[in-house]
Amino acid sequence: MLFKGKTAFITGASRGIGEAIALKLASEGANIVVVAKSITEDPRLGGTIHSVAQKVNEAGGKGLAVQCDIRDEEQILAAVQQAISVFGGIDILVNNASAIALSNTEQTETKRFDLVHAINVRGTFLVTKHCVPFLRKADNPHILTLSPPLDMDPKWLSPFVGYTISKYNMSMMTLGWSGEFKKYGIAANSMWPVTTIATSAVKNILGGELLMNMSRRPEILADTAFYILQQPAKECTGNLFLDEQVLKTAGITDLDQYAVTPGKELQRDLYV
Repeated sequence: MLFKGKTAFITGASRGIGEAIALKLASEGANIVVVAKSITEDPRLGGTIHSVAQKVNEAGGKGLAVQCDIRDEEQILAAVQQAISVFGGIDILVNNASAIALSNTEQTETKRFDLVHAINVRGTFLVTKHCVPFLRKADNPHILTLSPPLDMDPKWLSPFVGYTISKYNMSMMTLGWSGEFKKYGIAANSMWPVTTIATSAVKNILGGELLMNMSRRPEILADTAFYILQQPAKECTGNLFLDEQVLKTAGITDLDQYAVTPGKELQRDLYV
């Protein structure tokens, strides 16, 4: 039980990648603070903070369901305090919550631009800000953010400028935090998939069942996170990891096990 007694604060944990990471860490004994907005299930999306907290308990961890919209700083502060009052500390922060807006500049509505920046940039910044005082007290503290490698070639930026700069901001914060928090021994890393991941966003926004069948399951990122979060925080920091790189280092070579449809051609991610 590699994470027994450790507490992970995971945003956007009510489904998809956040849920998969929560359950992987729970299977190794972790306490999981399941942070998200969803308290009633949307049939198109599936999952709530309560359903995931229950699964965490069943997997061998301890789950705490906390409703929180990370656009609201007061809700973030309350969520962090709830985590501390129940589990006594925070060892791991996973910045997974994100909004998506795959539209060009002219077609991006102002309110959608504001939403993706309020969640992806401001929300990620504020959650991290308020978790850091507790991460500083942890034995092997990690911040892990779901954001892509940085490449300033216009081909990556031009299709969806508004969304891309929000995700690049998350990666830049990772690099900044790796330097800022080095003196505290807090690791800051990002990870990103080489292929599309079978989540509700892929199904409902990107490409329906066809793209789902050309994707990998969220468990590939859960296993990637599992390996990164085991590393010594003072040594493993400032990286913008790709899942395939990490798993290769971990000795996991059979990536077909993660495919929704094993043997089928996979769709590469937008930023790889």
